[in-house]
Amino acid sequence: MFTKKIGIDLGTANTIVFVPGKGFIINEPTIVALSLPGNEVLAVGREAKEMIGRTPDDIMAYRPLKDGVIADYYITKAMLKYFISKANSRFNIFKPDVVISVPAGITQTERRAVVNAAREAGAKEAYIVKEPILAALGAGIPINAYSGNMIINIGGGTSEVAVVSLGGIVSWSSLRVAGNKFDQAVMDYMKRKYSLVIGEQMAETVKIEIGAALPSKEKLEFRIRGRDLVSGLPKDIIVNSNEVAEALNPLLMDIASSVQDVFNKTPPELVADIMEKGIIVSGGGAQLRDIDEFFRRVTGVETYIAEEPLFCVAKGAGLILSHLDVYKRTLLNKR
Repeated sequence: MFTKKIGIDLGTANTIVFVPGKGFIINEPTIVALSLPGNEVLAVGREAKEMIGRTPDDIMAYRPLKDGVIADYYITKAMLKYFISKANSRFNIFKPDVVISVPAGITQTERRAVVNAAREAGAKEAYIVKEPILAALGAGIPINAYSGNMIINIGGGTSEVAVVSLGGIVSWSSLRVAGNKFDQAVMDYMKRKYSLVIGEQMAETVKIEIGAALPSKEKLEFRIRGRDLVSGLPKDIIVNSNEVAEALNPLLMDIASSVQDVFNKTPPELVADIMEKGIIVSGGGAQLRDIDEFFRRVTGVETYIAEEPLFCVAKGAGLILSHLDVYKRTLLNKR
């Protein structure tokens, strides 16, 4: 009766925490800053992100998740403890039940690591649900219906493509190409074309400000600053959205290829359903300009961006929390 419930979208780039009745109470980068050599946690989330690329030798800003799964158990546990205690008020002595999102391609070992880390971080019970199911729920897709729906969830570490029907995943693909690789592609492009070295944060800003999936006549421009590879001195240049589209194209084609693979594995009846209803795109990557038009051109199927795409997975976790008893018997027991 007094047990609090918390939904956590544990993403490679951002962690979003949902509490029923309060909504989204935390939306912070999945980053932890440690002091070396003692490995003490100095900062978590937004404060830790500010430190990336700016730390002295005895402080390290670290991403504890890689491609959607735990890369460092100790740091992930410390981060989950921070988010759970922040969501659970100081006066609440009861441990909360927690629903956590994981990639569709997670192994049993990785699944156990997430559950154990959450319990050790202060959760009474931890329930694991695959991201495409949560994204579909959060996007308003009736996952228990007989007809099929396709969701493409582009996060920070993974892009998940899944066909959902009758409350489960019929066919899926989990690709370790997503937001973080987009940032890296922008960095590599600037180095290759302009001999300019830029940091992660600058690359992410470029992607957010002028990132696009397709070139267009109306180009957006952005001034970026970095270090000239030739002279070693600071330098700034103006780049445009078509250049960013060119940098991201190979990665977007990889995601399009995984969409094609999922179609190949999907029963024809469900393919017909998707042709009729269209494809839904969610996750932070859905905010890239013209990404719906990109998938429309590549697949020939109508494509729509989910409402508040960044929050779809966390919203889905919220819906599961509201009906935890129902989902405990069905969805949460599916491996």
